[in-house]
Formats: sequence, structure tokens, C-alpha cells
Amino acid sequence: MTTISEQLEARRNEARLGGGQKRIDAQHKRGKLTARERIEVLLDAGSFEEYDMYKTHRCVDFGMAEQQVPGDGVVTGWGTINGRPVYLYSQDFTVFGGSLSESHAEKICKVMDLAMQNGVPVIGISDSGGARIQEGVASLAGYSEVFYRNAQASGAIPQISMIMGPSAGGAVYSPAMTDFIFMVKDTSYMFVTGPDVVKTVTNEIVTAEELGGAGTHTKKSSVADGAYENDVEALLDLRRFYSFLPLNAEVSAPHQPSTDDWDREDTSLDTLIPDNPNQPYDMREVITKLADEGDFFEIQKEFAGNLMVGFIRINGETIGVVANQPMVLAGCLDINASRKGARFVRFCNAFNIPILTLEDVPGFLPGTSQEYGGIIKHGAKLLFAYAQATVPLVTVITRKAYGGAYCVMAPKHLGADVNYAWPSAQIAVMGAKGATEILHRADLGDEEKIAAHTADYEDRFANPFIAAQRGFVDEVINPRSTRRRIARSFELLKNKKVQQPFKKHDNIPL
Repeated sequence: MTTISEQLEARRNEARLGGGQKRIDAQHKRGKLTARERIEVLLDAGSFEEYDMYKTHRCVDFGMAEQQVPGDGVVTGWGTINGRPVYLYSQDFTVFGGSLSESHAEKICKVMDLAMQNGVPVIGISDSGGARIQEGVASLAGYSEVFYRNAQASGAIPQISMIMGPSAGGAVYSPAMTDFIFMVKDTSYMFVTGPDVVKTVTNEIVTAEELGGAGTHTKKSSVADGAYENDVEALLDLRRFYSFLPLNAEVSAPHQPSTDDWDREDTSLDTLIPDNPNQPYDMREVITKLADEGDFFEIQKEFAGNLMVGFIRINGETIGVVANQPMVLAGCLDINASRKGARFVRFCNAFNIPILTLEDVPGFLPGTSQEYGGIIKHGAKLLFAYAQATVPLVTVITRKAYGGAYCVMAPKHLGADVNYAWPSAQIAVMGAKGATEILHRADLGDEEKIAAHTADYEDRFANPFIAAQRGFVDEVINPRSTRRRIARSFELLKNKKVQQPFKKHDNIPL
């Protein structure tokens, strides 16, 4: 006669096996880990506490009553990442293709509710064929319950989605409402309608990878924030990413002790800016030289490369970075860069993460495609995000800060707390050549006069001192001292408080 403990262990083993060894083997052949293996890689060893291991669906149609699998296609619970708690769910493709049933949704909703109650982030690992067709509207209701919780949790706790298999139809909208989405190359994809539907309706022939693979969503659509070669790489980097984030909107991100002196100087920054104002340089080099140990976790690296966003630490504290990249489109702001920057600024502001802006922007990208695409509204998103931000804001102008783009990139006038400029900074309405051609139209045919006027304009305005005289720049600093200056500024601004007018919510120009 078996003991109660043996019976319990037998039930647990049945649940852990999911859809069975044959389907587990098939999952491995696709280059994918199982739902439980993913949890083991992501969480600290032995920290996982599982909920609802034995829960099953309640469907009796289409022969489903005879197909009961403990857990019903999703593993849920909580654990720790580097000692910090996290709630999570991991869909199990070996059980009904990871499809979402009413019970499956209830399991997800339970951990989301607990995450909100306890002020802890939630991570969702998606690997699902979509709604469980046998359950009809009950599965759709389950999706809606999850979506509602995504919306309620937004801005209260960080929500992260790992797409590690298919995510189609209604399944894509829960990840879409989370703060960050990461994918795995070749094995994950997201789309509202699949290749077969696309072919039927539009007569377009497209593969799942082309339609909604990691390459598509990191380079073209900007739906995903990063892509990885395999499951293990994705989950290990997620552990690193998690260390930058606070648990909720009421606390700060964790301090991480560093051996990198907060006040170190880097003399190479003094010679980084080329003498020719039209020659590019790599702003990523500036970011890594300012960061503790050169560690920069970049978000949406392959999309809108003219604006870089991501997380660094300075003196052990998490800092969000927004930086123009002169190597791409000369650092101009365009539709994609504006959207990318605005969303990142709003995330940082929601979760008390100070923002460092590194500015070298010659303006907004001109052209009919930009104007027809709504650059006015999209550019306003970034402007709106900065103007609303109440977290500490420090801006460093490294070179160009021209026109409307200067107004958008966290100037003093939008509420930035500390604004520094390097001696190489050029703060003006526009570049010297364009300004000269407007101011001295009568001399346009005379090259010598135009050259003289351009040189005069550069001497008078292509520097940071006019802005400094008006207090728009707090100090013109030596580039080598930038890390020390911003470290001290952020330390001073730790207790910043901003009173805002009462409102139900803002109306950002979406």
C-alpha cells in the first residue's frame, strides 16, 4: 500500500511530465526548452513555488472530458532572481499546444493579482497556439480577463513578456500591453493573423518568420525590444535585465555596489568629438565610458538606431539613458526614434528611474514620408513624455542642439533639473550654413561673403556660452569630468518632489 507521500509525489511527477515524454522530445527537437526548464534557467535554484499544479480544464465538448492534463498547459507561481521576488507564468506547448482555456487563464490571472497585491513584477513566458477552440467564447473571456489585468498593472509593477514560441491572434495583445517584449530567433513569432489568413484575404504569400518573427519585430515593427539566439541566452540575459528594475512604482531600483569609482575621469572623452561638425562619432562610446563597468543594457537596439535608449548604472544606481546617435541619420529625430524615446521615458518616469539625456541632434528628419507619416504628432510624444517626467532629469549636450529638436530633448525649459554642455556644444536655431542662407539671402551669389557670414555665425552662436549666459545651461564642463558631474547631480536629486495639477489622466498625442 502506497503512502500518502508517495501518492503526492506520483501526482507531482504526472503534472511535471506535461503532455508526455514524446511531446517533450518534440519540443527539444525544435530547439526549445520546456515550460519548466525555462523556469529553472530563469529563477534562482530551488526558489520556485508553484501554484495550481493540479488544475485542469472544465470543457466536456469534442471529447475533451477524456483529455485531462494536470496544470492545463501553463506553469504558474513565484520565485526569485538574484534574491529578488518575481511572479511568473510559463505556457507549456506540450499540453494542447499551450492553448489558453478558461482554467489556463484563471491560473495566469491568479499570479497577476498576487503580483499587484504584493508589489512584485510579473514575467510571462509565451509559447501558445492561441485560444483553445474547443472552449469557444470561454477561452476568449479568459483572454479578456488577462488583458484587463495587464492594463490595471501598467505603471504599477513592471511587466515583462518572453515570446519563446508561437503567439498568434488574441494571444499577442497581453504581451503588447506589457512594458518589454523579448523574442527568440527562429522559434518565436507574433502576429494577429497568420500566413494562411493573409494569403486568403490579401493574396500575399509570406512565411511565419517574415510575418512575425524576431527579426521583423525588432527591426521593422518595434513590437519587440530584443531578440536572442536561443532560449538559454534569452533567459540568462533576462536575469541581468531584471536587476535594473524596481519591484514596483513605489520603490527605487536596487543599488548594486560597484568597484568603479564614481568620480573617475576619462580623458579620452576630451578628444572624442571630431573637429569637423559634420563628422559622426559613436555615442555608444560615451554611454559605456560613463556607465559603471561600461555596462549598458540597450533596448530596441536594432530599431531606430538614430536614438539609443537603455539602462546603465552610475555609482550603483539604475539610470535610464536616452541618447542621439550621430552614426545613424546624423542623430536626427524621426517618427520611429520619437516613438521609441517617448515610450522609454514614460517607463522610466512610471518607475522612478532617473533619466540621463545625451544630446547631439541637428533637427528632425525632413521629407514627405515623415510629414505624411505624422512626425508632428509622433515628435510631440517625446516632447510630452519629457515635459511630464517628474523623475530626476540630467541633460548633457555634447555637440549639436538645433531648433525644435533641442526643445524636445530634455532642455531646461521642459523641466530638466541639470543641463550641462561640453565646450563642443552648438546650441542654436539651426546650423550655421542654413542660418546664413536665410539671414543673408542678398549675398547668396557671393561665395566669399557667404563663407565670411557663416564663419561669423559659427563664432557667435556655434557654442554653448550664449545659452549658458541665459541660464539655459547650468555649466559648461570638461568632457572628462562628465561621470563625476552627473553622479553628483543624481545623488542630489534623489529626493526630488514635483507637485502636479489634479487630473484623471493625461491625453498624450498617441
